[in-house]
Amino acid sequence: MAKKTKTKKKGEETLSLDNILFKCRDILRGAKNAGSFFEKRDMMLTLVFLRFVGEKYEDGVERLRSYLIAQGIDPDDEKMRSCFFDDPSFADGTFNLPLEARWSTIINTPAPQLNVALDDALKSIDDTTPQLRGCFVEGTFTQRALAPNDIKRIVDEINKISHKAFGEEKDLIGRVYEYFLKEFAVNATKEEGEFYTPHDVVRLIATVIEPFDGTLYDPCCGSGGMFIQSAELVEAKRGDISRINVYGQEKEAATYRLAKMNLALRGISNNLGPESDSTFTNDLHRGIYFDYIMANPPFNLKGWWNENLRTDPRWTDYGIPPESNANYAWILHILSHLKPLSGVAGFLLANGALGDGDAHDIRKRLIENDKVEAIIILPRELFITTDISVTMWILNQNKRGGSYHGRQLRNREHEILFMDLRQWTDNPVKGEQKKKVMLDETQIKRVADVYHQWQSDGTDGQHYAVPEFYRSVGVEEIEANDWSLVPSKYIEFIDHDLEIDYNKEMTRIQQDMKELLQREKESQRMLEESFKGIGYGIEIV
Repeated sequence: MAKKTKTKKKGEETLSLDNILFKCRDILRGAKNAGSFFEKRDMMLTLVFLRFVGEKYEDGVERLRSYLIAQGIDPDDEKMRSCFFDDPSFADGTFNLPLEARWSTIINTPAPQLNVALDDALKSIDDTTPQLRGCFVEGTFTQRALAPNDIKRIVDEINKISHKAFGEEKDLIGRVYEYFLKEFAVNATKEEGEFYTPHDVVRLIATVIEPFDGTLYDPCCGSGGMFIQSAELVEAKRGDISRINVYGQEKEAATYRLAKMNLALRGISNNLGPESDSTFTNDLHRGIYFDYIMANPPFNLKGWWNENLRTDPRWTDYGIPPESNANYAWILHILSHLKPLSGVAGFLLANGALGDGDAHDIRKRLIENDKVEAIIILPRELFITTDISVTMWILNQNKRGGSYHGRQLRNREHEILFMDLRQWTDNPVKGEQKKKVMLDETQIKRVADVYHQWQSDGTDGQHYAVPEFYRSVGVEEIEANDWSLVPSKYIEFIDHDLEIDYNKEMTRIQQDMKELLQREKESQRMLEESFKGIGYGIEIV
């Protein structure tokens, strides 16, 4: 008997995060006083945060009830409620929300009072929760003063977003940020600093460099996605995110607040500095060295230069980076914050940095000083705001070998591993207009395995290669190529035409032609016989 499948009723929509956010977007587009893209985005992200933190509070209360019942205590007894629930204390990091900040209060507020109620909720959280202080803009909702019907419709849509329904999303706040960046910010590009790093790309970096303990830094942290994905990998591998101390900096004020909200919601302790500011002109973590650095800086960032940077100590021993774009400024900034004997960094840059003539001398010194460990070119169309292929760089302050995360590493001095993943475009992302491909878990593991095996004791770096995929290269060959880091100069490319047996192919073609001519002659003969049979006497030439 055939298995019955559940069919969707006419007019019924599939509940999905994109569908909900699409409705919210349309409501905001039609609403009066909705404000700019950034103001719309801030309102939506703040609402989503209130929904998530409120749901976590409700879950905490339910867990507390279950615990009391298991201890033989009646949680509905008036005295017990007063003791445990009027001012609950949660051991799992759940925020104890004031009554006015709870989602149950917000969702039941009449429409005409919603704007005021939402701002009251934000103020009460800011007043009572130090970790979230400064995350919200005062008057976010009352200054916009959306019509009661519009704000109510949006709140009702947000109410449908639940981690119980969308728990498969690894970074829901970041996913909402990604959606509104894609749908609202027509002119938002990586050059303008508004971007979001896809989960698979973050996971690739984290899986390769393994930031399992110690300090982790992102100098352009955006919405905090790098930290969240890394924390989840740590939980999967080691089970204790408290072993990581997170540091970051973000230039855009709204994105800085978003990162603080995102990390607080996840219970990840962090130091993002006291304010949003430019990493180049005001390094908020000056003088601090980190075990790991992960970053996705704006590609080819223009307008970063300031004359005050000319004598900046970050350029010491390498020279002043090109003023035309910030690619090498990011590299030198990252290097300046790595622990001198053990720090490891994984970050993304535009492919132009691999052979940029303006940065030739800096690149030469980086290679001579043995700071570059691996260069991995990624497939095109991984990102929302650009379809270009980009490069993952790995810098390592210790290529001499030793123990690392339970593995024994060999001496890799004066070697660089090159990988080219541009042919890995066989995983299209359905329903996306811009991000068209992704890296799956198998592919991510394959890259990490190649890199970790190359590092490991017993591997022969001089003969570590697979054509059209990866190759370990000595510094002498790189010098011979004028210090270029373009992988195609080193990874063997197979001319598949050379695999053809031309003599055999020519014999096959000649035989095919012979058979074709024979069939044509036979067809002509039969046609002539046919005409002769009916007496026309026509000669077929």
